[in-house]
Amino acid sequence: EMLRSLVGSEMCIRDSFTIALESDQTFGLNQSVLNRAAKNRIDRDVLPKLSACNGASGMTITGYTDLLGNARANQVLSEKRAAAVADYLKKKGVTVNMKVAGVGASQPVKECDNKLNRTKLVACLAPNRRVLIEMHHLPK
Repeated sequence: EMLRSLVGSEMCIRDSFTIALESDQTFGLNQSVLNRAAKNRIDRDVLPKLSACNGASGMTITGYTDLLGNARANQVLSEKRAAAVADYLKKKGVTVNMKVAGVGASQPVKECDNKLNRTKLVACLAPNRRVLIEMHHLPK
């Protein structure tokens, strides 16, 4: 019990936090459906911080894609990924103002050799198919 209260108060020290859905929490190629690992990460790392800090003034949810496919399709897909996270948070009772955005393939976190065969390239680029959840101005 003591540990929980310490952890809860520590979470509110910073004005904001960012959680990245990554590794096994990323999206499949051309997919915008949240997988079980992504939902578990939100349940484990986002929702408790929100409740421990009595909410927040705002949230930015940004979707990303890899470079495969055309830019317009990637832009739409990145927006759908961010919207999927926002919808899940709303279903969980989160009511803070959410800015949902997609940036397509414009900010990769992993570069891969284009000489890789398609299957290996898709696997290599997986870290770029992600969503960032940023909380802003948590109350002190």
